[in-house]
Amino acid sequence: MPDFILILLLAAFPALSTDMYLPAIPTLCTLWNIPLAQANLSLVVFFVTFSSFLLIHGPLSDRFGRRPVLLWGILLFIAGSLLCAASQSITTLVAARAVQAVGAAAASALSFALAKDMYTGEQRKKLLAYIGVIVPLCPMAAPTIGAFMLQHVSWRGIFVLQGALALFALYGAFRLREPLTSKASGGAAAALKRYVTLFSNAPFMVYAVAFALPGLAFFAFIAGSSNIYISGFGSSEQQYGLYFAFNAFSLMLGSFLCSRLCVGLASRTILFVSFVGMLLSVLAMFVFGNETPVSFAVTMFCYTMFLGMSRPISNHMILEQVDRNAGAAASLVTFFFFLCGAVAMETISLQWDSKPFVIAVLGGAGTAAALGVTLMLRGRSAEKPATS
Repeated sequence: MPDFILILLLAAFPALSTDMYLPAIPTLCTLWNIPLAQANLSLVVFFVTFSSFLLIHGPLSDRFGRRPVLLWGILLFIAGSLLCAASQSITTLVAARAVQAVGAAAASALSFALAKDMYTGEQRKKLLAYIGVIVPLCPMAAPTIGAFMLQHVSWRGIFVLQGALALFALYGAFRLREPLTSKASGGAAAALKRYVTLFSNAPFMVYAVAFALPGLAFFAFIAGSSNIYISGFGSSEQQYGLYFAFNAFSLMLGSFLCSRLCVGLASRTILFVSFVGMLLSVLAMFVFGNETPVSFAVTMFCYTMFLGMSRPISNHMILEQVDRNAGAAASLVTFFFFLCGAVAMETISLQWDSKPFVIAVLGGAGTAAALGVTLMLRGRSAEKPATS
């Protein structure tokens, strides 16, 4: 299996773990007679566990190599998927989702680390952009597949299918030639020291935190979209799948535009355009987001497109601030992004009068913070690595 395909599969694990399952959330609320906030714990706990174990898998892969950590993680993901399928209550489902999250964290963290190991400079920037084009195909198709499974099999079949799809990544991991030639030494204390070093790298930390914040609106949409479209606007599960695919296509479109623009435009110019576009999108959502499912879908499409345009550049800028400890750095970057996701998912699960309004507030605040940091640090070269 080509390295690019394996990295692509690994990067798709978070979407594979969440988006296919989203159409089943209203069904579980009815089946187990639980409120949305309780059902969404299966999302929130997943992302909290996922984010936490990102910080463990990265240093482990620096110490023992990418391949063994990757194999262990994928096997655990498959086991967690089967446990989810066998769950008899929301409590057991949440626990099984935590197991699934531990495995998914290994795949996600190492996709980023492998990109750092195997590609450099413009090649890495283009790789991240092309991954950004292809990976959204997973969330485009996943809710539709989930709705099909829900209608013709059951919600349990969704998790069985997740485990089956992970077998392809397991095959690629078995065939992977270990890319890490110089492994880190020491145990837990050495791993902690690597994180201390990264935390002392101010440009890395500022970029990593700031560029995670625009994701607040995106993750709030993921957690709240089924409730907004199915319970709020009265759409069917199949219509919801199409709306969600429409939004996922916008992420792909944004990444594709980035892959074209990064050849001739400076990174910061693309970021400025992206952030301004996101701010204009949330302004439109404030005005039109509650009117119809189409008006909400269009405004969210615009926000997600500009978010997709910004992510390859922002990730590249973050990685350029370090020149070693790539596994720990990649874990920390992904940790901040998905920690924002957990916060956003729990926030949108509360009893709000207008969930589109809350998504717009989160998007406006997160984007404004990221834009402010970019303006503040614009005198510093985005391409100059710091020692970490």
